[in-house]
Amino acid sequence: MSKIGIFYGTSGGNTKDIAGRIGSKLKVNGADIRDVASVKKSDLASYDVLLFGSSTWGLGDLQDDWEGFIREVASADLSGKKIALFGCGDSSSYPDTFCNAIGHIYKAVKDRATVIGFTGTAGYSFDDSEAVVDGRFAGLPLDEDNESDLTGERIDRWVAQLEKEMAS
Repeated sequence: MSKIGIFYGTSGGNTKDIAGRIGSKLKVNGADIRDVASVKKSDLASYDVLLFGSSTWGLGDLQDDWEGFIREVASADLSGKKIALFGCGDSSSYPDTFCNAIGHIYKAVKDRATVIGFTGTAGYSFDDSEAVVDGRFAGLPLDEDNESDLTGERIDRWVAQLEKEMAS
């Protein structure tokens, strides 16, 4: 069984909540769900699967704590690891940069690990996103501000997909 670590950055609490919900579904020990504000790249080494989560702020920026941690991730040894990404965004107020943070993290890891958990864009209302790669989101985008009623179902579907992709 793969050891999973969930690393999130949060400012308002939504991404922390989502990390906990995903962790619960995947039966991840609470000690393995960590805020990037208090970790270093050496903390990534003990996991086979890494889940990275960030909210998108301003006009498509990473969450503040991720601004520093992304450099750590970009220089970490990720060989042999599987990585899945999730993020929170606001598709109504920022439809042109919806969940861009997923795209920023994806660019830092895509050539150095196996990225899993891509999600189709159907059912999402947005104009543009750096998180869209080859017609799919490079992870799980969530909109707790406007579509929180869809979050549970989206997490369930994504976790089921991750379980299959982690096993292969």
